[in-house]
Amino acid sequence: MADHEQRHEAPKGFVRNYIFSTDHKVIGIQYLMLALFSVWVGMILSVFMRLRLAWPEEKWPLLQRVFQEGFAGGPMTPEFYLSMLTMHGTIMVFFVLTTAPLSGFGNYFLPIQIGARDMAFPVLNMLSFWVTFVALVVMMAALFVTGGAPISGWTAYAPLSAMGEVAGPGLGLGQTLWVISIAIFCGASLLTALNFLTTTLNLRARGMSLMRMPLTVWAWFTTAILALLAFPVLLSAGILLLMDRLGGTSFFIPGGLVVSDQMIAHQGGSPLLWQHLFWFFGHPEVYIAILPGMGVTSHILSTFSRKPVFAYKAMVMAIFAIGFISYLVWGHHMFMSGMSPYSSMVFSITTLAVGVPSAIKTFNWLATLWGARIRFTTPMLFALGFVSLFVSGGVTGMLLAQPAIDTFLHDTYFVVAHFHIIMGVAAIFGIFAGMYYWFPKMFGRMMSEGMGKTHFWFSIVGVYAIFMPMHFLGVEGAPRRYAQLTEFQYLKHLQPLHLFITVAAFATVAAQLIFLFNFFWSMKKGRTAGENPWESTSLEWTVPSPPPHDNFGDVEPVVHHGPYEYSVPGAATDYVMQTAPAEEGAR
Repeated sequence: MADHEQRHEAPKGFVRNYIFSTDHKVIGIQYLMLALFSVWVGMILSVFMRLRLAWPEEKWPLLQRVFQEGFAGGPMTPEFYLSMLTMHGTIMVFFVLTTAPLSGFGNYFLPIQIGARDMAFPVLNMLSFWVTFVALVVMMAALFVTGGAPISGWTAYAPLSAMGEVAGPGLGLGQTLWVISIAIFCGASLLTALNFLTTTLNLRARGMSLMRMPLTVWAWFTTAILALLAFPVLLSAGILLLMDRLGGTSFFIPGGLVVSDQMIAHQGGSPLLWQHLFWFFGHPEVYIAILPGMGVTSHILSTFSRKPVFAYKAMVMAIFAIGFISYLVWGHHMFMSGMSPYSSMVFSITTLAVGVPSAIKTFNWLATLWGARIRFTTPMLFALGFVSLFVSGGVTGMLLAQPAIDTFLHDTYFVVAHFHIIMGVAAIFGIFAGMYYWFPKMFGRMMSEGMGKTHFWFSIVGVYAIFMPMHFLGVEGAPRRYAQLTEFQYLKHLQPLHLFITVAAFATVAAQLIFLFNFFWSMKKGRTAGENPWESTSLEWTVPSPPPHDNFGDVEPVVHHGPYEYSVPGAATDYVMQTAPAEEGAR
């Protein structure tokens, strides 16, 4: 272990302690706070969208005072709706689902779980957070500039996103800021990925072989590989898009376009090139968001089942298989683009293939639970919720993997339902599971179990009430991205369903206030946590709560056991710590 590379003195003063800190634990909390701010912004934007869909003709005087252009003439304008849709999707995907599971929890716990004192490159780690922060500031600025936020969707499809303000509101400075923000975010993610990979490979404690690493570490490690390969593609695409917008090039803009009675002075570009580049990043991004949740879920299910993870090595291989296959399936987002039927067949087969390692993980989770002495703590409930949502969202993915079915459902609410359940909500349940599980270690206090369980039940019922009905909207042909559906005669009878979804969304958003109160109240008033309140086995539970600056001090941990040795025959307790002497785990 390259011990000298991770040693640095404890910072002194408030600024070095809490702002420009090189301590991986402080940086992890900074990422989590950034994600917490971002998720509330994203939810508020989604509330605006639901207002338009449920009551399309309603006027909102208070909102009109704040967003005069967005509510010109009374009801919310379609352009404002599209800008809310764009910013909601972008903020949630990049600054919540990418940031919290990997950069937040990964930064805090990966070094401790492998027995390291810090990340391999502490200064680079600090820099990666502040670059991410700058990216968020630039993205938020797009909401307030002249012309408003972009209306091109979180995928920023060309040529709409490439032509500039002539194409519509928000496609001037707002869209430019969007592209710059994403490019900055890509750079920060590359720094994070390099740090994670180096730390995992070089700084493991003695005895911490690869097959003794917790599945959380395997998930973060695989996610870092995906990020290292995927974000450069999006960064390159963003640079090309900026050149089209500001430099007069024609990478994505074809010739012969007439927009707003103006001939666009570009020729030779291909809008499909943007789709290929974006989705080559975009599908691995799905697993960048959800793989950490899989690792956390595996970790928590084993802990509160008091059983080893079923088929640990198969779970490791499944994580790697999912990551590998994710690079072979980007074309299933483009079945509607006119690609060759042979190409569609290849992408369909590879998409179905990802179901195999996903099924291995699911059945192994169920096998871990089978015959277990389950402790239904709040982290366990959210982990079980993750499994439920992962299966529910994955089943509809198998339908959309068929080109013939996807052709009908692609631009409908069916895709919205699938995408949100499998990537959005499932990943967020993984984040909640990790937060309730690791909160005692991070802050030295327990979160309220009563409030936590109330939060869980409102959330699980709420998200199913929101997104399950969207499948029916999609089967009926309700198109996504439309600000108003009452103008479609064949959809008028479904408006009460939109009202139901909106009420469910408001209730679910309100339920998150329970978590917010529980989180900040427990920091100061929560019951004091012991060193190992969950009776877990991995290394983070061998240090005080919260951990000191250098985690393990001068005593380097030595690992003798695997990460999930629960209910070991002959052991003194029903769990064996990874650092326990070998004879304590004798069978």
